[in-house]
Amino acid sequence: MTIQEITHNKFVHVLKVVSSDSFLKMDALGGEIPFWIAPYDIEAHNQVEVEIKNLQTKLANMGIKTELIDLFELSCSITEANIGLEKMFEVEKRKDKEKFKRALQSTVNIHDRLIPAIIERLNAVEPQILFIKGVSSVYPFIRSHTVLNNLQSAVKHIPTVMFFSGAYSGNSLNLFGLMKDDNYYRAFNIDNQKI
Repeated sequence: MTIQEITHNKFVHVLKVVSSDSFLKMDALGGEIPFWIAPYDIEAHNQVEVEIKNLQTKLANMGIKTELIDLFELSCSITEANIGLEKMFEVEKRKDKEKFKRALQSTVNIHDRLIPAIIERLNAVEPQILFIKGVSSVYPFIRSHTVLNNLQSAVKHIPTVMFFSGAYSGNSLNLFGLMKDDNYYRAFNIDNQKI
């Protein structure tokens, strides 16, 4: 089977899972938070972008409201609103990589800006499902486990699915299947979710 076929089949499965009553009602979580990781092969990234749009369209046609947060786009808008992208580009030219990383992390600030921006979007739209993408585009400035750890106290009322370009074993995230992001035990691997 090709990567394209595997990816398409993955999204057929994701649609079945996320459109099910038990998923939407967050049944059978056993006290766990309603977070799922949808890992995918980075080689299929462009196809995944199309599949996510198709997934949202199919869910909308079923009457299921979703909100998609692109971490890269949100980080850019936060940076623009706080110091401006052009200023950040100047910082990048003047600073070494580590200092630039710290400057960008300080500007986007997970606790004070990123998570509140996500919550603001959710409150405005009131979706039934939150989708998050763009994990690979913001690495290493923003780490996926940090986003999930900070969201878990704020977003318990709806299921959240993070599309992750890598592997998720159920206890560790490996970006691109090569780089260990960190241990994260609080999310379910959507590939293993029975329908």
